[in-house]
Amino acid sequence: MSKLPENQQFLDLSDYGRPFGRQIASWLVPTPLTPVHVTLGFALCGLLAIFSIYQQHYWTAVFFLVLKSILDAADGELARMRKTPSYTGRYLDSVADIGINLLLMYSIWQVTDGSKWFFLLAFLGLQLQGTLYNYYYAILKRRFQGDTTSRIFERTPPKALAGERQGWVTFLFRLYQGCYGLFDRAIYAMDRKAPSAKHLPKWLMTAVSTFGLGFQLLMIGLMLALGLKDFIFPFFISYSGFIFIFIGIRRYINR
Repeated sequence: MSKLPENQQFLDLSDYGRPFGRQIASWLVPTPLTPVHVTLGFALCGLLAIFSIYQQHYWTAVFFLVLKSILDAADGELARMRKTPSYTGRYLDSVADIGINLLLMYSIWQVTDGSKWFFLLAFLGLQLQGTLYNYYYAILKRRFQGDTTSRIFERTPPKALAGERQGWVTFLFRLYQGCYGLFDRAIYAMDRKAPSAKHLPKWLMTAVSTFGLGFQLLMIGLMLALGLKDFIFPFFISYSGFIFIFIGIRRYINR
């Protein structure tokens, strides 16, 4: 199953782990393991990647970062195969991602000579990039009845779906808001009219998918393994400039 109808799918450069994630999900369907268990599994992979960075075992870190991306796809695929979408899983997934991202960038700071300001700017850039990608993707999913737990605007706690508790949904929503609210508001302020845009062409979405977490983690892992660790922070800081380029292209197309 996919997040978008077949005729609306685009080449998502951040989603390379989905074919493997879909296969893992199909294996897990008859087991007692839930999507939340898979989410915890990808969080563990992220922590193992961070530990590998501290040990300067960079190819091992690449392995765990790629495995994290695969499991990050598998939890949602498992929920869709079982037809058990949940806001609990959706928010837990996002909160785990930002926590791992922060620790990952901190670990890179510890093994390089980068300044703390580069560390903070790179982390902020990483998150703003991902937020723009998720913003445009959520617009597409809502427009074409894709992932039912995706919302363009996360302003109020959603009503719990079957099988989940409202208390957990509300708690995780508040946690999500605390982690992502600033980034969501910043991107929305930059491109308020995107939800009403008639055109989000596939080629643009493919370009914006380089802001997706899977692609970001792959770039970080490869730069570490290839001896380019000192360039990771400058790369993500400078690449954040493409936020304005992609928004400008989106506006030009829909002028």
